[in-house]
Amino acid sequence: MTLLSDLVAAVSGGSIEVVDLTAPLSEQTPILTLPEQFGQTWPFALSEISRYDDRGPAWYWNNITTGEHTGTHFDAPVHWVTGGPDAEDVSQVAPRKLLAPAAVLDFSAEAAKDPDFLLEIDHVRQWEAQHGPLPKGGWLLYRTGWDARSSDADAFINGGRSPGISVECAKWIAEEAPVIGVGVETVGTDAGAAHSFDPAFPCHTFLLGSNKYGLTQLRNLGELPPTGAVVIAAPLPIVGGSGSPCRVLALVERR
Repeated sequence: MTLLSDLVAAVSGGSIEVVDLTAPLSEQTPILTLPEQFGQTWPFALSEISRYDDRGPAWYWNNITTGEHTGTHFDAPVHWVTGGPDAEDVSQVAPRKLLAPAAVLDFSAEAAKDPDFLLEIDHVRQWEAQHGPLPKGGWLLYRTGWDARSSDADAFINGGRSPGISVECAKWIAEEAPVIGVGVETVGTDAGAAHSFDPAFPCHTFLLGSNKYGLTQLRNLGELPPTGAVVIAAPLPIVGGSGSPCRVLALVERR
């Protein structure tokens, strides 16, 4: 038996579970709305081409319209000014980076009490004292319980109030932590109030400026252990793209 055949056998036998971390993509998917003076992303929409009719008697298909950063999506470094126009676009992300170990930091209890809760460096250090160091070349997945709001767009956006990561912690993750990026359950990697931080939007500013990545609008992080899961994040390889909706899966060993 090879390692890959062992993996396939473990998945088919159920000793390795595949957990879907992706929010379904539809016209109801919440999107971020910017102030009026800025350009706006398009919500997801289907436009029917044919459905077993005169337009195409044997086939059903659609055109789709949406923004790169709609729903569960991947942020590439070129997305932010700190990455710069020559930074890595989503098509240039090395395939080996799309499969990586994950650390799941659960602060859902804190976020339930305070929708503006911010992850600090001390929180990460406390987690590491209990579970070990963050995985080299892996993801820091930040659980806040926000995915429970995903069926209600107003509750999900919450008037612009949502948990996130402090300026100091975002800078530390970008410049010192061994991870390749951060994954969150909220509409973007930054806190809802991050427009007022100094600098504004520190996760975007520091992580993308350090050639790291973001994953947003994740679900089911509560089904993952603190350590040991492997994440598969598969964006579309859009040439010149700043990001892409993606299917994010986690492999979890069940004993």
